[in-house]
Amino acid sequence: MFNDVQIIAEIKTKSPFGYKSKKTWDELFEIANKSGDIISVHTDPRWGGSLNLIKKAKILTIKPILAKGFHKTDEEVRQAIESGADYVLTVGRIPEIYKDKCLIEPLNLQELKNIPESLKVVWNSRDLSNGKSKKETFEQARKIFKGWLCQASYVKTVSDIKSGANAVLVGTHLTDFIESIKKDNFNQLT
Repeated sequence: MFNDVQIIAEIKTKSPFGYKSKKTWDELFEIANKSGDIISVHTDPRWGGSLNLIKKAKILTIKPILAKGFHKTDEEVRQAIESGADYVLTVGRIPEIYKDKCLIEPLNLQELKNIPESLKVVWNSRDLSNGKSKKETFEQARKIFKGWLCQASYVKTVSDIKSGANAVLVGTHLTDFIESIKKDNFNQLT
């Protein structure tokens, strides 16, 4: 937790947009386990993920696990929960099952308008179709959605946390983000 904002620490070894981590899954897991309130584990192979990694993480920690992936069907949501995930990210849809355990990622602001405020939402600033920044912003999303809202993508340091975020999902820059927390805490002490 940083200033009442939950930290979802993502284990990201690669992405289809050209990112490749210099750290192994195990090294990233250790960082995520030490720093995150929730640990995000990819289920999609394009991001180096699998359901087996959910099972592995569940053995290694007592912290909640978020299964991060598109999870296009309710069966995929069920499989993630059965593999040990406490939460499941679904992209572009609201599942029929485990709604209370899902974090919903709308593809755009129009989709966001149709999500009940009782559900948890992730606003990803990255367009998943091409890996580039969305034109729609977190600030616009926050004006529309009054419920629990997580900020995702382009979070490098604590200064990138947007006002109104209940949580931040940090992956690519997890190490830098954690260092910025330490630096911020040190500056508050001096």
